Amino acid sequence: MLELNMSVSDPVVNRSLSCLRNSTTDLTNTYTTALLAYTFTLAGDMETRTQLLQHLDKIALQEGGLLHWTQTSSETSASLAVEISSYVLLASLSASPLSAADLGYASRIVRWLVRQQNSYGGFSSTQDTVVALQALSLYSTKVFSKEGASTVTVQTPSGGQHLFDVNQNNKLLYQERALQDTKGKYTVEVKGSACASVQLSLHYNIPTPTDGTSLSIQVKPEVDCSSNSLRKTVKLNIKSL
Repeated sequence: MLELNMSVSDPVVNRSLSCLRNSTTDLTNTYTTALLAYTFTLAGDMETRTQLLQHLDKIALQEGGLLHWTQTSSETSASLAVEISSYVLLASLSASPLSAADLGYASRIVRWLVRQQNSYGGFSSTQDTVVALQALSLYSTKVFSKEGASTVTVQTPSGGQHLFDVNQNNKLLYQERALQDTKGKYTVEVKGSACASVQLSLHYNIPTPTDGTSLSIQVKPEVDCSSNSLRKTVKLNIKSL
């Protein structure tokens, strides 16, 4: 409702926020905490928002200057991590005004998120893709500028080059090159003042996996409907591989 710009003074919204505010005493669930941070940001409750974001900052996973969040320290679900991190990004960017420090913090989340994208621009599931693209789109509106240009140079292992010009005429266009050298080291260099997102996708085939079933059971009931006999036959075939 808040995303639809409903007023916080609306009775339903107001009562909902009061209920949610009472739940902020227990922040053991990271997913819920991220959702609450985004909710209270949209509601304009900066005090509660600050409390939640400070807690999230303390439990953030930092790696090579990147930021992301998981439900637990042993969590292996990339989809859930993408969704949680996207809600934190939405919470970080939905307040105004945004400082350079705010955008710098957000960029660390963005850099982690884009590393999780597949070759089609999506993520692990429909749900995390929807939230992540919403967050990335919001980030792009905050940092977009018509001014500036950059040149992205991709150096191939064989010594060839691919040049991508990013300027005010094509900033929103998708550019792609097919790289023929499957082995070796590629280097990417960017010069200029415009932001650019670079992604490398590797496509390959694998042999069809063999059937690893170790036990096969087949049950086949047989009934003779032409006879008055109530006797039925059940054939059970068990095969161990």
